[in-house]
Amino acid sequence: MADARETNAVKALQATANPSPLGLFGLAIVTLVASTQKLGITEGTVNIIPWAIFLGAAAQLLAGFMDYRLNNTFGATAFSGYGFFWLGVAMTWMMGNGIIAMNPAAVVDTSQLAFAFLGYLIFTLYMTLGAMGTSKVLFVIFFLIDILFLGLFVSTLGVGGVFWKYLAGCAEMGIAIFSFYGSAANLLNTHYGKTVLPAGKAFGPWAMK
Repeated sequence: MADARETNAVKALQATANPSPLGLFGLAIVTLVASTQKLGITEGTVNIIPWAIFLGAAAQLLAGFMDYRLNNTFGATAFSGYGFFWLGVAMTWMMGNGIIAMNPAAVVDTSQLAFAFLGYLIFTLYMTLGAMGTSKVLFVIFFLIDILFLGLFVSTLGVGGVFWKYLAGCAEMGIAIFSFYGSAANLLNTHYGKTVLPAGKAFGPWAMK
């Protein structure tokens, strides 16, 4: 009976598709749209909210839950962690735009949001170390996310003028570009069963030989 259960579990894992193309696509779309506001190309955040919820959050959460089934702890933690981040950001924008009503007497302290960005910077720093063991493209994406959260943290505190917000926008646009490439590489390489778009081999002192 136990052997049958183990066999069924193996078959279930084999039947689970690679979720990375979807997760990276979601990340690419939401960062592409959000970066335009930081760079001054577009204004406001109202029209970013749907992309934050459905691509930044839902697509990455789905990819993360699928990675849990594949026993991919790194991918599951990354996609799920950033998926929940975009849910939090979307709710913040909804409050700021009056979509979710706030108590007029409520004390609004934006530095609380800054410390949320700091927490995600810490999270991304150790995830960047993990990305070294996956591929060079993914490492570049996480490195740019480090810069994004550093810029968001400093700019939200109101320090350093517009430089840090612009730096965050440039990093976010870079995340979108490399995430599109990573999504395409994962999709095409999985689909054809060979390397169509190289993603770069794992590197670093802990990379598996």
